[in-house]
Amino acid sequence: MFKAKQYRAKAAESAESLKHTDDLGEIRQFQRLKESFTALAKNEDWLANNFDQNIHSNDIPRDDDAGTPLTRTTVAETEERILRCLGAAVIMQWSTIPTKLQRELFDTAGSMGDVLKSTALRGQIARFLHSHKDDENCPGFTPEPDVAKGTSHGT
Repeated sequence: MFKAKQYRAKAAESAESLKHTDDLGEIRQFQRLKESFTALAKNEDWLANNFDQNIHSNDIPRDDDAGTPLTRTTVAETEERILRCLGAAVIMQWSTIPTKLQRELFDTAGSMGDVLKSTALRGQIARFLHSHKDDENCPGFTPEPDVAKGTSHGT
């Protein structure tokens, strides 16, 4: 998971990219990225400084079996494990998910993370789905064309 320092580094990266472009679309995009990463860094700082005052999920224990209080990192690790389990469950049921929902999940997942690397991420996701699909029961999902190669992943 990202930390405030990593968000600040991304904001600085966006600010630096601003200096090297004259394209108005790119300028707006880099400004939005810089502002977003700066806001995320501030949020992380606030969360770290106010962790004890935040409301936490009742399903995540406040201490371990020995009674030692859990840290923010431990809670984040637990939540990350939950997300991994949910993601694995989605992959296991992929062929039974309606095509429209598959596309929405694909588009949402492909837009996560670094905006400048979303094309590569979408390609990785499409290749992963293609290599893990159930060949007998997966008529619904047609992978996106590989933008880098200009070919479909199904070929």
